[in-house]
Amino acid sequence: MEEARYADIIIDISHEALDKVFQYRVPLSLQERVKTGMKVRVPFGAGNREKEGYVIRITKEPSYDVDKIKDISGIEEGTLTVESQLIQVAAFLKRRYGSSMLQALKTVMPVKKRVRRKENFSLSLNMTHKEGEALLAQYEKKHYAARARLLRCLLSCQEMPAEKAVKESRLPLKEIKKLEAQGILNMRRSVAYRTPFHFSKKQGDGPLLNEEQRRAVEQFCKDFSHQNVKTYLLYGVTGSGKTEVYLAMLEEVLREKRGAIVLIPEISLTFQTVRRFYERFGDRIAVLHSRMSQGERSDAWERVEQGEADVVIGARSALFAPMKNLGLIILDEEHDGAYKSDSSPKYHARETAIYRASLSGASVVLGSATPSVESFYLARAGEYTLLTLTKRAGKAMLPSVKAVDLRQEFMRGNRSVFSGELREKIEERLQKKEQIVLFLNRRGFAGFVSCRSCGTVMKCPHCDVSMTYHKDGKLHCHYCGYETIYSRQCPVCKSPHVAAFGLGTEKVEAALYKEFPGIRVLRMDMDTTRKKNAHQEMLDTFARGEADVLLGTQMIVKGHDYPNVTLVGILAADLSLHSRDFRSGERTFQLLCQAAGRAGRGEKPGEVIIQSYSPEHYAITAALHHSYEEFYRQELAYRSMLRYPPCAHLLVMLVQCGTESEAALAAERIQKMVLQSQEEEACPVQILNPGQALISKLKDVYRQALYLKHESVERLEGLKSRLEPVLETHPLFAGVQIQFDFDPMNMI
Repeated sequence: MEEARYADIIIDISHEALDKVFQYRVPLSLQERVKTGMKVRVPFGAGNREKEGYVIRITKEPSYDVDKIKDISGIEEGTLTVESQLIQVAAFLKRRYGSSMLQALKTVMPVKKRVRRKENFSLSLNMTHKEGEALLAQYEKKHYAARARLLRCLLSCQEMPAEKAVKESRLPLKEIKKLEAQGILNMRRSVAYRTPFHFSKKQGDGPLLNEEQRRAVEQFCKDFSHQNVKTYLLYGVTGSGKTEVYLAMLEEVLREKRGAIVLIPEISLTFQTVRRFYERFGDRIAVLHSRMSQGERSDAWERVEQGEADVVIGARSALFAPMKNLGLIILDEEHDGAYKSDSSPKYHARETAIYRASLSGASVVLGSATPSVESFYLARAGEYTLLTLTKRAGKAMLPSVKAVDLRQEFMRGNRSVFSGELREKIEERLQKKEQIVLFLNRRGFAGFVSCRSCGTVMKCPHCDVSMTYHKDGKLHCHYCGYETIYSRQCPVCKSPHVAAFGLGTEKVEAALYKEFPGIRVLRMDMDTTRKKNAHQEMLDTFARGEADVLLGTQMIVKGHDYPNVTLVGILAADLSLHSRDFRSGERTFQLLCQAAGRAGRGEKPGEVIIQSYSPEHYAITAALHHSYEEFYRQELAYRSMLRYPPCAHLLVMLVQCGTESEAALAAERIQKMVLQSQEEEACPVQILNPGQALISKLKDVYRQALYLKHESVERLEGLKSRLEPVLETHPLFAGVQIQFDFDPMNMI
């Protein structure tokens, strides 16, 4: 006898009703056919009215009395809707990255706040011109001055906006609506979609592609026209014209009446980037990012749902836009850590995009000048198709790059932020009226504050992290937002020798003003770009030549193109190099190459100065030679030796609790469960150094971490699936929160 199966079904797919789940029995005749995401018919309510619903989970366990559970009536054949796809994507997120199905559903179908539609009204006369003139004579005779003014306006033009009509006639809108009710006027209503971008479409085709660009586009178009969908890695040096390749690919997809999603890291989603897509495709574009107003986001989402926009451009969450006939997903700067979610489910947009594309019969293009080691590994293995751009577009050349050893600068007595060579280069550019980009991989005035007498570091009372000193005279925690007044007296030994150490953007800005009087500096970091559009306003100011130096953290090195920038200075290349993270070398190399890529993008040659205490490190020497292959060779040898991704996979379990001892005890119990579950295994999952997380306390919550390693994704997924129900229901884990993370971008 076959075992009974039950399906959890959402009847109302509106975003507000995602948590209203009903359970039905799957009849034996349908057990082989009912799948997650499928649209089915079910009897609903006291009258058993037949309704449609979506299956979000299939289980062998009934949620309540089986005698009260109704059977599914049937399956809606041939209805693979967008909602069906997104539910299947949610199931993938739950299976791979670990979360509840409800969390996953709310990730792919985010709850939309009700935003009032903005409407436009236009007026026209509902009568002949002759009838209108007769009515005007009556209004003038009866001294209806405002109505007469309105009628004159409408007699002189066939149609006019209501806003303009109210202004010119000085007749209130409610009075105009009375004229509509009397049949004198027609009032046409249309939805006015809100958008932060106002560009017009350029006429004509885009620029001619060079041979490498054309070859990449032709290969994609050939595959696409034969419905040979693939995942491509577009590996092109900085300035090689990857965006033009994307645009040509998008044209092919739209020609075939398919839609596309273009993902760009949030930090790179600037007017400058979006303009190029708008100029090619005009109103077919919908943009989604976090700094848009709720109304702007809601309108963009609705345009996609209605089919009025068939190209979506946005950050990570735009991957779940309700595009009905999806043909292509592009991830620009695919190596960027912003594509990994830091809240549950901790999905990576790259793997999720490939899964969503597989459901839609769509292609995926991953683009980068410095691809992630995982993507390049899969391209070399033949799982991705590699498309390569080795030269910069147009006449631009790659900049010359030089490393300065800060140890030698120190021995020469130079205590400045700037090496002697970088100072000379800055002076030279200022005289030539050329622009400079200075990159520092952190924010604030100084890295940390400590006592020179006893060594105590000033830490946040709520998090196990050091506080950062800012020029406003306060210490800030960049994790929970706590701040306190900076005091020179040590709270432990009472010594008056508390001081700030390290290098921050505010400190560099102060040094620039001191060493180069009259210099014009724009400092861009999270602290100066909190307001809406502040980021774009600064970049526009720099583009107009109203500043000599653009100084900032990593947001200034992402995708910006300024022909007058001929010098890039990287002030502290080592800051990301020596972190306790196996990706630190990769992250450093990528940042150095991206920063160096801002120089010499016009006809003027560019120079890059990298200041480092470790200029011999392979991540820095490879950046000097613009050689990704050199970096990849050495990095892969290191990953292979230690069995880190892509040579193996990591599953991280983060155990969190308000009590330190309970968090440690829960982590110990989980470790024992994992070991006991695989006593007979020939190739067991490896457990790495269980103990306190990198940040052991965050917002008054104590954190323990277990790292599980294995070559097989399926083994780790299977282990997670077996652990999840036990951890959710066992009383020993009550009050303990457990999160999973698969192949994390940062060590926890």
